[in-house]
Amino acid sequence: GEKLSLRTTADALGVSMTPVREAVARLVSDGALETTPNRAIRVPIMSASQFRDLTKARIAIEGHAAAEAARHRSDQDIARLREADRAFGALRRLRKPDLAQAVELNKEFHFALYTAASSVVLIDIIRSLWLKAGPVLNLDLRANSDRIAKSRAVEFHGAALEAVIAGNADVARNAIAEDIGTASDFILSHGRLVDG
Repeated sequence: GEKLSLRTTADALGVSMTPVREAVARLVSDGALETTPNRAIRVPIMSASQFRDLTKARIAIEGHAAAEAARHRSDQDIARLREADRAFGALRRLRKPDLAQAVELNKEFHFALYTAASSVVLIDIIRSLWLKAGPVLNLDLRANSDRIAKSRAVEFHGAALEAVIAGNADVARNAIAEDIGTASDFILSHGRLVDG
């Protein structure tokens, strides 16, 4: 529901209004932003049922990408995954982890995994899903500062990493499905997304 000021965004990025307008138009067409009746641009308000639907799609598609990563990964992919897993795990062990950095490191692990699937089509679809889920995930982290400590993401990332190394597509798919599903269940259980 947060509104976006094109001028403030352009100033923050140190660019003119033209690239901001173009980027916002693309984000609106992708469903990551919306135009209100009075022509304001804002982050869409997601209902609990929309989030459940988005979660199902993410589990199906991102799980498939994880399975493909186990089948197609290279040594370079494994090295990137190991580094992303190590960085996320190290942040989680901090007494007061930086939540914005946690979001970024989580994303780095996931996209290192999905890149290992060697499918441009899957990456494009997954990016679109993450654009829609991102505001909810960020809202969750801002509202739950202990979320990183309670999260089982490190466990699921580790299981996915080991499955990819072993070439076990089913275990990789299940690890990512559990990661996404567990995070969704936590978010929904805190009642910040409502229907109606």
